[in-house]
Amino acid sequence: MLYGATFTIAKEIMPLWLKPEAFVSLRIIISALIFVIINVFFIRQKITNYDDLKLLIVCTLFGTLFNMLLFFRGLSFTHRINGAVLMMFTPVFTAFISAFILKEKFGIIRIAGLILATFGGVFFIGGIGLNFNKQTVIGDIMVTVNAILYSIYLVKVKPLMRKYNPLTVSAYMFVVGGILVLPFGFIQIINTNFLTFSTSIWAGIVFVIVGTTFLTYLLNAWALKHASPSLVGSYIYLQPVLATIIAVLAQKETLTIEKVIFAILIFTGVFLVNKRIEKNA
Repeated sequence: MLYGATFTIAKEIMPLWLKPEAFVSLRIIISALIFVIINVFFIRQKITNYDDLKLLIVCTLFGTLFNMLLFFRGLSFTHRINGAVLMMFTPVFTAFISAFILKEKFGIIRIAGLILATFGGVFFIGGIGLNFNKQTVIGDIMVTVNAILYSIYLVKVKPLMRKYNPLTVSAYMFVVGGILVLPFGFIQIINTNFLTFSTSIWAGIVFVIVGTTFLTYLLNAWALKHASPSLVGSYIYLQPVLATIIAVLAQKETLTIEKVIFAILIFTGVFLVNKRIEKNA
């Protein structure tokens, strides 16, 4: 639900009021402070193992830094509904990466689902005639790459979530991410005139930082401690539905029958990719 609302709320803020890189920098740095305060005063856990720290940096790059930068930059170039539906590829990518890294089974049913979801995604972006909209295609690609990076993160971070408290892992990730994101957003932040922001803009920024960043990463981290990456990733099915409903109710976008059909193809493909393979399959 938090992610679903973000597509409409963040789109109202970017890029008119706040540039994507500046927004991402604020998300990561402020969330890092929140996670660190909680970890220092309540969890009091440290990560000192060298191999774990190396893995944590990799997870930070895929799950915090580059995926956020690509998502917010991509969202500023594309439509809310496009971004929401393309994020449905995350469970497909997660299942595929799990099969490659964790050696999970990837049989005929999952392959068929992957093909179907890809087919639906390509036509969702380009339409029946595959006439890609030059105004949104760059943003669509960025959102898709973001989904790939986040899928890698879901798979790679699983061992850390099993070994440490999710809050501790999140605190370390966001501190590292906060340091790495500064070169991308520092200039944009100091050039932003925050005094011109209305109450609604500030409310949207707070929602994205506290809700979409802190709470969602905390809840995902907790979920990864108790469930498989594929299961956690599969809950993104709800994201395009909620994002579309919110965008339409807010009268920000319209939904065409053509996009509904291709979205259903993506949804079906994702379902098949994550469907448990029967023994006789």
